[in-house]
Amino acid sequence: MSPVEAIVAHGELQKTVLARSPYQEPIKIFCIFGADMKTHITNREIWGIALPIMLGNMAQTIINFTDTAFLGHLGVIALGASMLAGLFYFVFTTVAAGFAVGIQIIVARRFGEKNYGRIGIIFEHGAIFVTLLGMALFSILYFFSDQLLLRLIDSPNIYEASLDYIRYRQFGIVFVCFNFLYRALYVGLSNTKVITYSTVIMAVVNIVLDYCLIFGHCGLPQMGIAGAALASLCAEISACVFFTVYSYVTLRKKEYGMFRFHRLETELMGRILKISTPTMVQILFSFSVWFVFFVLIEKMGETATGISSITRSVYMILITPCFAFSTTTNTLVSRIIGEGHSGQVFPTIGKVLKNCMFCTIPVIILVAIFPVQIAGIYTDDLDFARLVVPSILVICSGTVLQCVGNAYFEAVSGTGNTSAALYLESAVLVVYILFIMAMTYLTTRVELVWTAEILYGALLGILCYLYLKFAKWGGKRI
Repeated sequence: MSPVEAIVAHGELQKTVLARSPYQEPIKIFCIFGADMKTHITNREIWGIALPIMLGNMAQTIINFTDTAFLGHLGVIALGASMLAGLFYFVFTTVAAGFAVGIQIIVARRFGEKNYGRIGIIFEHGAIFVTLLGMALFSILYFFSDQLLLRLIDSPNIYEASLDYIRYRQFGIVFVCFNFLYRALYVGLSNTKVITYSTVIMAVVNIVLDYCLIFGHCGLPQMGIAGAALASLCAEISACVFFTVYSYVTLRKKEYGMFRFHRLETELMGRILKISTPTMVQILFSFSVWFVFFVLIEKMGETATGISSITRSVYMILITPCFAFSTTTNTLVSRIIGEGHSGQVFPTIGKVLKNCMFCTIPVIILVAIFPVQIAGIYTDDLDFARLVVPSILVICSGTVLQCVGNAYFEAVSGTGNTSAALYLESAVLVVYILFIMAMTYLTTRVELVWTAEILYGALLGILCYLYLKFAKWGGKRI
């Protein structure tokens, strides 16, 4: 994933492609989403924010893809352990991710209001919080990971391999917390190209070290699954160092008030936490349910776990544009409300959705046509690759509905009503987890369990659309 030069060299080409895109005109299927109304947000602005975020989101996708592709050649034990231990780790990081969303919303609002001097103060308060949070999360991982994983994982082989993975990965959590904070800052400023740069660094470090440490190449020890964890740790540290140096060089002298000591404002910290806390709870709940999804699948057997590990890796690739455009929706909704254009929220969502579909559907079609070949990237066992195909086809359908559901969900968060976003997704997640529990009890077919993703996207989209359509949210101050 080395798109930095491409973005710079082909900037004019991108402008031409966007100018000629057939998605300049409304598509009737999205009329219900307000796409037939006018908005001052252009496709170029949408892609200017979404593309770097997409590439930035691909950092973790590439780490997951690389780990899964390499470890798949070691067998289903390594596949299942890396998936479960990785998800276990990210359950803890979601607290920082939720806090960062609150920072992003407030930064975008101040940016829309042209109140630039407050941005550095907001970032400084965020840095204080994530430092304390990262230290607390590391302490939990360091002292309690073995007991927690023992209670969650049935297979002794997967449990031991998971411990090997988490022993190294846990040391990266403070750096991940700061990476989330920096990403929130730059997304809020609509200056997301730096995320692309950090992504390239993470991807290169992770791929090279995965190759060397998993298999023992270039004179380094053969560490197996522990090598994948160490490679990911080094990638996270390298991204954090880059973000810090880049921000100090480029933002220190600007009007944002970055890298200056400010008086701690308890009122501001309280306001940040008021916005962020529902999002922290929501993302923690969401990822915890996602982790439970795979814990329940693990109880279906090691083969089912291996199938789901590959399916998850493919799904993360398919859904990367969805997350990028959803984040773009969040930023644009917060910005246009700050500019005093609340009436343009629905048409903006519609336009973002069209561009999201334009980016996502061709990839879905490609994966649906060549599912065996895609699964074969992760394993040398052709029979096992064929077992993965039904689940891959299910997630192809689920991705389309996830695009719609996540766009409307992030729009709700972008209005500043993060408590409403928490309640809406919580309702959907209750249905989601009950459905998963029922399916893992009633069937041994993994692909039927994966239909929960279709249900989740559909319900989330419907509830969030109804909220935006009928609730009073335009006057929310943050």
